Amino acid sequence: MDLAYAMGSQGAGGAGGGMGNLSIIFPILIIAIFYFLIIKPQQSKAKQHKAFMANLKKGDTVVTSGGLYGKITGITDDAITMEIAEKVRIKVAKNAIVDYAKGDQA
Repeated sequence: MDLAYAMGSQGAGGAGGGMGNLSIIFPILIIAIFYFLIIKPQQSKAKQHKAFMANLKKGDTVVTSGGLYGKITGITDDAITMEIAEKVRIKVAKNAIVDYAKGDQA
């Protein structure tokens, strides 16, 4: 009877080793999921926005984060001057520009 008891405890120890491997794989799997679902798309979007900001030029019709539509009349490192109506120009922060205007809003 002592022999059966000893064999039973070894079998349980072997199964516990398998669970140890699973406990290491699970956090790695969670980190990989977060990377591909959250971090990677965010980096891609930031890269696209940086390229968008670098390609802005005079004459582009854009929209600001506040919802103003206008045509770019001047660009500096930090600000953009845009015409929102005939002979009405405003200066906005460059990072306030979010996209090109679609259609004839400006």
